[in-house]
Amino acid sequence: MTRKDYIEKINQNLKHLTKDELKDVSILTTAQYGVRLKVAEKEYIEKEIANLTPQLQQQTLPVVPECVAEWIEILKTKGLKPLKNPETYGETGFTEEKLQNIVFWISEHQEDYMRAWLDGYTVEKPQLFYLKNKLTTSYLALDINTGYYEHWGEEIIPKLPKKQGYKLSFTQQEIDSMQTGSYEQIKVEDGE
Repeated sequence: MTRKDYIEKINQNLKHLTKDELKDVSILTTAQYGVRLKVAEKEYIEKEIANLTPQLQQQTLPVVPECVAEWIEILKTKGLKPLKNPETYGETGFTEEKLQNIVFWISEHQEDYMRAWLDGYTVEKPQLFYLKNKLTTSYLALDINTGYYEHWGEEIIPKLPKKQGYKLSFTQQEIDSMQTGSYEQIKVEDGE
């Protein structure tokens, strides 16, 4: 049946209807049109969601310092809200300095903190440094077993990380707690 035949058949059927029946047909036609619009709108929205989902999944998670990650896990484990103040919550075991670092980071990165709370996070890897003595050109190494610092030549750097019990690279926080006046900080590149 062609479209023209279909329209002609509808018109013949409509001629036999009373005025009240025609009103009902009009109401039903309008309702059916509204339903079709809603179905089309729903399909459009579902298509948009399908198109946006991969983009949202590709967004990287916020990077948070290790102390903030610990704080988030404490709160979630205890079923507490994300806006609990670390300085007024006494059961963390954190030092006062660590608590202040958490509060400062959260205040400076509120959006990242809430995204980390809701979506998850990646823990920040602290930048590591070698400490090279400016006078002797040897590198500082910590014997983890004894707690004593030793000096090693440059040729040992590639071998030392494989050697058990020695630490050759240090975080900025560790360096700040040492007296390193005669040492040059050399960034450890990723993969070293």
